[in-house]
Amino acid sequence: MADVHSKEIRSKNMAAIKGRNTKPEMIVRKFLHANGYRYKLHDKSLPGKPDIVLPKYRTVIFINGCFWHGHKNCKYFVVPKTRTDWWMNKINGNIDNDTKATKALRKDAWKIITIWECNLKPAKAEKTLNALLNKLS
Repeated sequence: MADVHSKEIRSKNMAAIKGRNTKPEMIVRKFLHANGYRYKLHDKSLPGKPDIVLPKYRTVIFINGCFWHGHKNCKYFVVPKTRTDWWMNKINGNIDNDTKATKALRKDAWKIITIWECNLKPAKAEKTLNALLNKLS
């Protein structure tokens, strides 16, 4: 099946996708800040460069995009119909990197919280963010 966009449009769309300061990430950051938590962002000294680091609580938070991190059984993770092998190698590489980072952080006694993009959609965001507060307290 052919892509619905031209090669140029697809390239432009993919290039516009951000790796930092994404909408889901901003939702969590604003929520944490409003609730009195202070944090560091994208700490390169830690495995996996966690999106949010709460040193006081020795906790890291990864906010994963459902597509990019291969969220199983999620409607937002759809295997691309074009260049499927290339995309699955990319996504599986991300999953492998997530696993390695998690193991290294656990070994160093960090608490790890992963929040999926789909759980920050309007219907689930409040429940997800309240659960996050419970995990931190």
